[in-house]
Amino acid sequence: MASVEDCKTLLKSTLRQYEDFPSKGILFEDILPIFQNPTTFQALITAMRLQIEQNFTGDRKPDVIVGLDARGFLFGPTLALQLGAAFVPVRKAGKLPGPVVEAEFQKEYGKDVFAIQADAIKAGQRVIIVDDIIATGGSASAAGELVAKLGGEILEYVFLLELDFLKGREKLNAPVYTLLSGQPTKLGS
Repeated sequence: MASVEDCKTLLKSTLRQYEDFPSKGILFEDILPIFQNPTTFQALITAMRLQIEQNFTGDRKPDVIVGLDARGFLFGPTLALQLGAAFVPVRKAGKLPGPVVEAEFQKEYGKDVFAIQADAIKAGQRVIIVDDIIATGGSASAAGELVAKLGGEILEYVFLLELDFLKGREKLNAPVYTLLSGQPTKLGS
């Protein structure tokens, strides 16, 4: 079995960077190459699974993995399956059928709204929230608010990549684990 450190090294070497995307002055970290190779995709799942299993065992094992729209959907269900947990998506408003609970969050250029189906998490269920990147923490914080509204207990937030200088983890109401730290999003920063 690969170690978490071996997985991190492989994952970091797989990321691509694009200057001036999506706008001038931004250095974009592209995670999509991870999913183009079964070995790197497995490394991502293995690293996250090992970290979660190390911290949460027995009666602290997660019941639910919550993945954020949209890239949390790329690995959230696979991670949930590996952990024997349910998977619940958090989507943009208007994308889920039936009764939903919503939370608004601030984006770089305005506001957005996340939604979760009202019966997706039962009171007392232990939840881990996953997404690809934590930047400002707004979307993850909104997901945490949704889990709390449904009575779930957030064990941890887990991310592939963190843009440390944006201090997004400071907005979150539970421990944060990230596999990798990203480059500054502004060229020359």
